[in-house]
This record gives sequence, C-alpha cells and structure tokens, in this order.
Amino acid sequence: MKTPINQLKLEHKKLAKKLHRAVHEANNEYDIIEEGDRIMVCLSGGKDSYTMLDLLLYVQKSAQINFEIVAVNLDQKQPDFPAHILPAYLKKLGVEYKIITKDTYSIVMEKTPEGATMCSLCSRLRRGTLYSAADELGCNKLALGHHREDLIETLFLNMFFGGRLETMPPKYRTDSGKHVVIRPLAFCKEKDIEKYAEIQNYPIIPCNLCGSQDGMQRQIIKQMLVDWDEKDPGRVDKIFKSMRNISPSHMLDTKLFDFEKLESNIISDSYEIK
Repeated sequence: MKTPINQLKLEHKKLAKKLHRAVHEANNEYDIIEEGDRIMVCLSGGKDSYTMLDLLLYVQKSAQINFEIVAVNLDQKQPDFPAHILPAYLKKLGVEYKIITKDTYSIVMEKTPEGATMCSLCSRLRRGTLYSAADELGCNKLALGHHREDLIETLFLNMFFGGRLETMPPKYRTDSGKHVVIRPLAFCKEKDIEKYAEIQNYPIIPCNLCGSQDGMQRQIIKQMLVDWDEKDPGRVDKIFKSMRNISPSHMLDTKLFDFEKLESNIISDSYEIK
C-alpha cells in the first residue's frame, strides 16, 4: 500500500527541517558560514554533496548572512562518467558553477598497487586541484560534504590504525594557511541525508574509484557502528556527543595538559584511589 501524498509531503517537511536545524546548530557552534564568505561547494554528484548544496542554498535565502556560493565539480575522467549531468542540474538551479577537467583517474590507477586502497592518493590529488580552483575563483572557503557518521568513522579509523585521537573537524585552516575548509553537514545524520536525497530524486553519479572498492577499513568501521547501534540504540549518538565533550586533563597527551605543574598533594576527586 502506497503512502498518501500528503503524508509524504509532511515527512519531507519534517526531514528538511531536521537537516536545516542540524546545519544551523553546527554553524552557531563553529561559525562555519560568515558574512562576506565566497564558498566553493565541492560537488561530487553523490547524495552528500547534493544535499550540502541544497542546504547551503536554503541558508543563503533564509539567514541574515550575506555570502556567495560557487559549485565546483572535478571531472577526474573516470570511464563512463556522465559529464552532462551536473552542468544541466546546476544550470536548472541557477547556481554559479565551474567544471574542472583533470585526468587524476589514470594517475590513481597507475600509482596504486593492486589490492591497495585508492583513497589516500585520490584525495591528495583532488585536494590540490580544488585548492587551486578556490584561489582562481576567489573563494575563501571550501565546503565538503562529510556528515556525522563520516566524522565518527574517521575517529575510529585513526584510533585503530593511526594510534591517535583525531577526526575531521567542522572547520579548519589548511597547513598552508591559505584555505579554510568547512563541513556544513557535520551534525547531519547519514540516514537522514539518504532519505532526503531519495525524496529529492537527485541525479546521483556513482564513484568508480575509492567508492567502488570492497573490503575497505572504513566499510568495516561503518558496519561496526551499525551493529552497535542495533544492539544498543543511541550508542552512536553518545559517541558523537563525547567528541564534543573532551577533558584534556583526563587523557594522556602532555601537549594538551601540563601534568608537570600539578601539585603532588592535590588529587582530583574524579579518580578512585585503590
């Protein structure tokens, strides 16, 4: 039995409001979007980047912040890439855009050993090209479509395989100091984005580089989080909350807290002495 049209419209409205609220919350906390920004929205053709563009256009129309949007897609010359889809979509929206054509696909395929993941090299090549494009277009910020689950998965990937507590922040300045990268979807749940993209019927372009590889550690971490949340609903919400509630004095990093200056006779009552 089909869901009535009116009910679908109501569900869509609630979902859109939920995503708008998540972007607004992240913006309030991290000043992601500021007056006078010219933001380069990196559009891959996937559900996340389409949703990010949609939500930023909403903020542009509804918020009392004046900023500009330029949608940019990097055509990496993947085989069978439908190059006509994004220009047609962006023209219909009336959004300023630029399509950059650069054959990074061949480089990635040539340089990546068989069985190894393509993500690292692909990401480096893509970032360098996009940073140059931001300079050419006069953009002071680059918007990437990473959502809440991306941030959580990255935390565990760095813990399990890099030996460090680190994730992708909602806003950061690159090592060169020239560019500010923002993640407007940082507080948005992936399942909400999936539903929204389905409702919006975006012309999704599948990735046949890193997005097509099986057995990646990120996929394993993603499944681990799904299993945890099924067994203990709300666990992933708590993990995300903990990422925003860090106590440097209760960790072990001497660069974040000066343990040497603690007086030896003062013991935090947070510790249990045995």
